[in-house]
Amino acid sequence: MGIKFRLTLMSFLQFFVWGAWLITIANYWFGTKQWGGAEFGAIFSTLGLSSIFMPALTGIIADRWVNAEKLYGILHVLGGLALAYIPMVTDPTTFFWVIFIAMIFYMPTISLSNSIAYTILKNNQFDVVKVFPPIRVWGTVGFIVAMWITNLTGNKASANQFYIAAIAAVALGIYAFSLPKCPPQKLTKKDASLVESLGLDAFKLFGTYKVALFFIFSMFLGGALQLTNMYGDVFLSDFEKVPEYADSFVVKYSTIIMSISQISETLFILAIPFFLKRFGIKMVMLFSMLAWVLRFGFFAYGDPQEGLWMIIVSCIVYGMAFDFFNISGSLFVETTTDSKIRSSAQGLFMMMTNGFGAVLGSFVSGYVIAKYFTDANGTKDWHNIWLSFAVYALIVAVAFAVLFKHKHNPEEVENVMH
Repeated sequence: MGIKFRLTLMSFLQFFVWGAWLITIANYWFGTKQWGGAEFGAIFSTLGLSSIFMPALTGIIADRWVNAEKLYGILHVLGGLALAYIPMVTDPTTFFWVIFIAMIFYMPTISLSNSIAYTILKNNQFDVVKVFPPIRVWGTVGFIVAMWITNLTGNKASANQFYIAAIAAVALGIYAFSLPKCPPQKLTKKDASLVESLGLDAFKLFGTYKVALFFIFSMFLGGALQLTNMYGDVFLSDFEKVPEYADSFVVKYSTIIMSISQISETLFILAIPFFLKRFGIKMVMLFSMLAWVLRFGFFAYGDPQEGLWMIIVSCIVYGMAFDFFNISGSLFVETTTDSKIRSSAQGLFMMMTNGFGAVLGSFVSGYVIAKYFTDANGTKDWHNIWLSFAVYALIVAVAFAVLFKHKHNPEEVENVMH
């Protein structure tokens, strides 16, 4: 097998593991187990909590002591075993800790898979900028395929979704040991302080008003991302409780409907260069925030019949909401930080969105939905849930437009993208 195909397979399985359960876990939690809503917020916080410390820790290990591909393989095998144990859990507290352990092993593999791909491509004289994006797109395809398999096999509310993910994770872990070697780079200075080793020197960026503001908004947007991951599929499945919608396509194939979001993601990636050159980094980030308003707003008014188009459009604008902020945000970091701490700054950007932002979105939404939008029977007021999320996104967008100052420089964007 060629190098590009082998890395494509790695990328596909990397996100297949996640897609098998991430969007459908709410159906298992609320439907099969019938556990409480406030506790569910804590389940999704495990992604954020593990993203705060594990990528940095595994990065140091791969830099200093262990081949990256071996560490990657070990993490996936251990994560797969944790996922396989989930169906045996019978109470919410234990469920939280098992998911947390699984995420401690899984979340650092996202950045490790990128590092492994970069290293192998460079070692084989490939143009990384040109070759890597098509490889990474197959990760999104893997996520979509896993969602479809979970739904079409009738497992969107069953324990089997975790077995599907576990088998893929262990298979990927074993496969990783066959990849070309990625030995430790030992790039960290021997006399580097602990702060430098952990990449924490990037925190001094919070001393710059503009960059600090950017990181704060990154956290708020990271919270918004969790909301549709947590509640999107269970929202569509809940239409089953309305007699006229019970047998609708949306209810039966909710996960496939949600996968339109990921399909849209792959298409909007292709549109990013045009938008960045034409409108600049700040406007593209603002477009993302307004897309979140539309994402939540269309969900609030959509239904499986006359309002089906709203649900579809909501899934389509998700691509803009997700991609535009992540890509333009990373470009902002690339163009505004010192080269010595640029990698650490990118790590801080991810920590604020996938770490602190995810924790904020998970805990707060879980509490608010359980307290204000769920009746005594456990029925959720989805219309007002999504409206409140839309208002939240709109407030963030307006505040960003007013407070964040950044002048568009087409040449700056051009240089970074090439």
